[in-house]
Amino acid sequence: MPPAAELIDATKKYGDVEALKGVTIRIELGEVVAMLGPNGAGKTTSISLLLGLRKPTSGKVSLFGLQPTDLRARSRVGVMLQESGVPAMLKVREIVDLFRSYYPKPLPRDEAIAIAGLEEKADALVRELSGGQRQRLYFALAVCGDPDVLFLDEPTVGMDVEGRRSFIERIADFARSGRTVVLTTHYLEEADQLAKRVIVIDRGLVIADAPPAEIKSRWPANVCASTHRLLRKWTSRACPRPRSRSRTTASSC
Repeated sequence: MPPAAELIDATKKYGDVEALKGVTIRIELGEVVAMLGPNGAGKTTSISLLLGLRKPTSGKVSLFGLQPTDLRARSRVGVMLQESGVPAMLKVREIVDLFRSYYPKPLPRDEAIAIAGLEEKADALVRELSGGQRQRLYFALAVCGDPDVLFLDEPTVGMDVEGRRSFIERIADFARSGRTVVLTTHYLEEADQLAKRVIVIDRGLVIADAPPAEIKSRWPANVCASTHRLLRKWTSRACPRPRSRSRTTASSC
């Protein structure tokens, strides 16, 4: 059986910048995988290649053993990207119905809205939603097609602590149904709650691929861009562990 998603020795260049440098990642059906790394590490580029939004400069990419642009593959995928936009003058239930029409066997509208926790906002206009509620709407749009694989690119950006915690719980509920979930994040604590496997990407390279507990034992609990040099040195086993977590928390970014 082919994997849910796969990169084989994939590279991606933007002019003189090499965003990915021979990355190989294989994600099996039913896995919940977190891609962790600082800004510019290559996480979003990896997702873009897997979704067929960009073509690799070299290497191979597949979804369910097919080209990512194949409609047979795309119809089995749900996506929540960092930059999402929907018509502001449509109601929540209307935009969910619109996205449901793109899929062969979508979830019932009310079920998709409930999964995202937006039942009380079903008749609200998109422009009336708060930032956190919009993130929930984008999650509803990602799951409304009843996907086998769900890609979530930095889904909790802009959320407060409580909103992030609640949102992560909803993603976990979806993953428990046996779906494949691929999540990109800055925060190991999010990966720890959701994933059984964490792939750390730094400067276009996969520098670690292990269970969260193994990575937590080596690095501080909250990874962000300020730890870029620390991660790079850790891969060469040349950097002592930091004495204080206060230097590597998200607030230091």
